Amino acid sequence: MLMAVVGAGMVAAGPVLVYEGVHGQSMIKNELKAQEIAFPADKAQLPDALKKYAGQHVTTGTDAKAYADLIATHVAKATGGKTYSQVSEEWIAGGRKDEQLGQARQTAFMGETLRGSLMSAYQAEQVTWLVVGLGALFVALGAVLGVTAFSLRTRKIVVPSSPAALVGEHQPVG
Repeated sequence: MLMAVVGAGMVAAGPVLVYEGVHGQSMIKNELKAQEIAFPADKAQLPDALKKYAGQHVTTGTDAKAYADLIATHVAKATGGKTYSQVSEEWIAGGRKDEQLGQARQTAFMGETLRGSLMSAYQAEQVTWLVVGLGALFVALGAVLGVTAFSLRTRKIVVPSSPAALVGEHQPVG
């Protein structure tokens, strides 16, 4: 009985998980579209690994990760390969408040912030795929548990009151 109840619960929960995963993907896609982020149309402005995205808009988590990679190349170029924390440390520790270093620090900060947001969209999309997969798995496992519970159910056995009754039940009609 418990196996059947758990199976039914899993079969009921599975479609909810699938719906929520698909709904989450839709929300991510809508938000990315609203941001109107686009890769440069000129392939020469893109690293070789990202040339296939030339002129495309960022509409999926995978696109967002690719754009985050583009930002990383721009930040590295602007800071000479240094991270925000390295540029910031140099700016503070050296007492150097020159304009070029300050601009590199600002660029690194903004770039890393944008990169983090885009990577969050990518990770959220990956989680929604996991939720969809788990929903499908729940349905399959719930069905297996339900069928197993049905096949293991207790069968009612009727014992005839006498051997004559047993013979009478199996006499051909005719």
